[in-house]
Amino acid sequence: MKLFRGEKEGRKEGEDSAKHFFRQAQPPRLGSEMETDGIDLHRIPRESYTDGSFHGVEFLPEDFRDSPNERTMRVNEKYSTLPADEKGIHIINIRAIEDIGYVRTESTFLNSFSQDPDANCKYGLYFRDGKRKVDYILVYHYKKSSFSRTLTRRIHFNDLGPRSLKQDQPLPGKAGQVNMHDSEPHMDYHEDDKRVRREEYENNLMQAGLELERDEDTKIHGLGFVKIHAPWNVLCREAEFMKLKMPTKKVYQIHQPHGLLKKINSVIQKITEPIQPKVAEHKHQTVKRLSYPFSREKQHLFDLSDRDSFFDSKTRSTIVYEILKRTTCTKAKYSMGQGEGRKKETTLLNKRRKCGKYGITSLLANGVYSAAYPLHDGDYEGEHVEHNDRKLLCEEWASYGVFYKYQPIDLVRKYFGEKIGLYFAWLGVYTQMLIPASIVGIIVFLYGCATVDENIPSMEMCDQRNNITMCPLCDRTCSYWKLSSACATSRASHLFDNPATVFFSVFMALWAATFMEHWKRKQMRLNYRWDLTGFEEEEEAVKDHPRAEYEAKVLEKSLRKESKNKEKGPQLPEEAANKWRQRVKRVMAGVKLTEKEKLTWKDRFPAYFTNFVSIIFMIGLTFAIVFGVIIYRISTAAALAISSTPGGRSNVRVTVTATAVIINLVVIIILDEVYGCIARWLTQIEVPKTDKSFEERLIFKAFLLKFVNAYTPIFYVAFFKGRFVGRPGDYVYIFHSFRMEECAPGGCLMELCIQLSIIMLGKQLIQNNLFEIGIPKMKKFIRYLKSKRRRPGDHEEYLKKKQRYEVDYNLEPFAGLTPEYMEMIIQFGFVTLFVASFPLAPLFALLNNIIEIRLDAKKFVTELRRPVAVRAKDIGIWYNILRGVGKLAVIINAFVISFTSDFIPRLVYLYMYSESGTMHGFVNHTLSYFNVSDFQDGTAPNDAMELGYPVQICRYKDYRDPPWSETKYDIAKDFWAVLAARLAFVIVFQNLVMFMSDFVDWIIPDIPKDISQQIHKEKVLMVEVFMKEEQGKLQLLENWGGKEKRKGENCNNHSPRSSMSHRGSASSIHSCHVEV
Repeated sequence: MKLFRGEKEGRKEGEDSAKHFFRQAQPPRLGSEMETDGIDLHRIPRESYTDGSFHGVEFLPEDFRDSPNERTMRVNEKYSTLPADEKGIHIINIRAIEDIGYVRTESTFLNSFSQDPDANCKYGLYFRDGKRKVDYILVYHYKKSSFSRTLTRRIHFNDLGPRSLKQDQPLPGKAGQVNMHDSEPHMDYHEDDKRVRREEYENNLMQAGLELERDEDTKIHGLGFVKIHAPWNVLCREAEFMKLKMPTKKVYQIHQPHGLLKKINSVIQKITEPIQPKVAEHKHQTVKRLSYPFSREKQHLFDLSDRDSFFDSKTRSTIVYEILKRTTCTKAKYSMGQGEGRKKETTLLNKRRKCGKYGITSLLANGVYSAAYPLHDGDYEGEHVEHNDRKLLCEEWASYGVFYKYQPIDLVRKYFGEKIGLYFAWLGVYTQMLIPASIVGIIVFLYGCATVDENIPSMEMCDQRNNITMCPLCDRTCSYWKLSSACATSRASHLFDNPATVFFSVFMALWAATFMEHWKRKQMRLNYRWDLTGFEEEEEAVKDHPRAEYEAKVLEKSLRKESKNKEKGPQLPEEAANKWRQRVKRVMAGVKLTEKEKLTWKDRFPAYFTNFVSIIFMIGLTFAIVFGVIIYRISTAAALAISSTPGGRSNVRVTVTATAVIINLVVIIILDEVYGCIARWLTQIEVPKTDKSFEERLIFKAFLLKFVNAYTPIFYVAFFKGRFVGRPGDYVYIFHSFRMEECAPGGCLMELCIQLSIIMLGKQLIQNNLFEIGIPKMKKFIRYLKSKRRRPGDHEEYLKKKQRYEVDYNLEPFAGLTPEYMEMIIQFGFVTLFVASFPLAPLFALLNNIIEIRLDAKKFVTELRRPVAVRAKDIGIWYNILRGVGKLAVIINAFVISFTSDFIPRLVYLYMYSESGTMHGFVNHTLSYFNVSDFQDGTAPNDAMELGYPVQICRYKDYRDPPWSETKYDIAKDFWAVLAARLAFVIVFQNLVMFMSDFVDWIIPDIPKDISQQIHKEKVLMVEVFMKEEQGKLQLLENWGGKEKRKGENCNNHSPRSSMSHRGSASSIHSCHVEV
């Protein structure tokens, strides 16, 4: 039998001796399973290989010959022999050495084994042959026994097609799996069940056309990797199924502006050139390739000159992921009552009976695979790193040094896909739109600073000559105090409570509407550039694809329903005998059981009820925590009021406010994490049908809970604090002991500003930035310490020989874009909802987002595994949430201006009660009188002489009748006048701003005119291309028909009376047929 094809003379003595041994021990053929150029299964005595002639061939023990999976034994690429005390060896299906790729020169094949195989495959980016690119990775845990650890097996079947493998044949690669049924009596049935399902799933993947290679000889102990490659025919097939738009050979000119617009654009391009990223994808394009959904029948339309780059890595991983989701496995080894697993693993058995098929999502959830991800393009740092998109993104995008530059959105989309590209594009547009809002906010703040010395109410409050004595802020322990002591608070309130804030509120409402319209136009431009204009049909198809959990639930319902029907109906003896067999068949065909079944509201009612009760409970928990903080504020204010130090008594309000806000901030950060986990759990028990439905329900729940959590303390200060305190002598008490707290004499707007600024800045600094920077750095530092514990030599080898898929496995898995969007939407609420109280909110949001963009970019490029590229043409439900927040912002700002600030009371006084037509006397107008003799028993201050004189009348902020009137302490008519003015302002402001926002929405078209023209031009060009193609086909058919007609006439001209022989006639006819 031959060992090599085309062996030449002059082989070395080692090869001749090897050939001699193979000839001596040649066994009979095993049938069609053996390759024509391979070596059959045969036995070599121990004495034949102890002399070292077979270096590099793995030797298996003699007692392993009866293993049911003998075909799993392969050639060891490391070429290390086992100890010499083994009895013999089995060699199965060893391919020709030249075909495997071991012999590269005319020298002996043993000398070529010293070459580093990892360099050929670019350290995990390619298969072991160095030609087929790794498109996806599946990771699984496995347990090795002491016996199997001695079997280090690595093979190469790089030229073996996937369909040439039998269904039960192990994967090519390093360390194919060995069945240990006969060798290990104590088997882990869970692990064996997972192994069986992995084998079936991987065989199904190979039947789908994918090529797989296994690697268990890794630096990470107990982990195996399955490398997946999609060949060209599979990529073409799936691209046609998925209707992927690919660029054709047709190139057309993009519409360019003319005249004045062209000059303006050229000036803008020159000005912005220093802040443009240095990537090819971001350069201004004047031509564009016409795109068309890929079709195998129309491959001539596409430029297939370079097949390796026609489908980029993002598209290849997307195609493989679609196959992984679609491919299922249906069997579990111990779910059908085999062996001892039926007795010992009853829980596993019941679980397998309920679920009939498993896709990649179910296999990941059940632990069959521990991870599945596409690979990054390569390393991003180092001097000798090959140029790749990841390195380019790290240099031009994921670096704090380029914070002033535009984002390379097209390159982000090329590497991560459309969904992530749209997120960063939206974040970039939002950050750009914050620039004008920040400028206007700074102007409003500076206006308040410039006019603070001209503000008459604050001047009156600070004037000590007025000698206004205020009523105590708490019972017994608090004494009377001078209004002039609140001078600083009043002056600070004017910085945010001035006429310019009303203008700023209107401006921000229009800004929100303009931002939404600008984003819609930007989105349409990206859809045109990224060939997503005809994406609706595919989205509907993806939306209707059921989730694995939904199918499992429907299957469980079907089995339960079938079981009830069998219990009700009579059972015949022969039916009872075949009961288990019929049940197995129906479980294996789980899809058929679920075709007519679906989950109704009755099936989901327990989940809905749990959702409702849980959400109400968590909202109540948030309110309870805010109420607890209120109690803390009241009790702390009373405790500090009896402080012996005058400094403590004078700074009561500032101390209480600051500490309470810090407590609120800590609680908000903790509950945010808790509510995120609870929202996911509540969504899972609902069992939504599709991934889109799951994501939308999760977003709604998480946003609702986090919105309530973040804004409840702010809503309390804005609309409830100081509204229900009562009056001196008749205060409102909590638990009959705690008096409700009051606003400062300058109003609650200053306190609202403090609350909003601390929560917004603290949340962004701690939760968004510190956590996102600190936690990955800490994990990276821990991994570094673990690697440093190794010996120096091992550490260097560990770093040197780690494969790409091993490095990516150590990265954090991608958890979706929901947390990223959520923090930005909450920030958008801070910027718009209460902007009347804090004009500097857009500025702080802008500064945060400049860091946030680069932080998220660095996280995606360096800290996370590469996510699967998902196509999307918009940001989904987040757009509706943004619109809702924008509409809500108009209403909230109207109420903040009307009820929280003193803007409306000042207007009412100026136009109804002012004698001089100025604001002089406004402070006195807003204060009511109280006779100290009307205090309730036990509520009067203990030290009534703290001011140095006896107090008969004190003042408090309210509109009530004086004690000398007939209706003393009743609500005065001034209160109703101010209330009517406040409500009128809310109605007018809300409707006016809403109308202006809708007008902006209407006047700005959603689709830019030039984009609309380009889309129409593409349709016309595509019609022209197909018309030319049809005309060419018709012309070709006409030419072919004319030639056939002429040849037929020539054949008919041969007369039967001619002197040609029979052979010549036959030859003539044959020649005519061939030419036609």
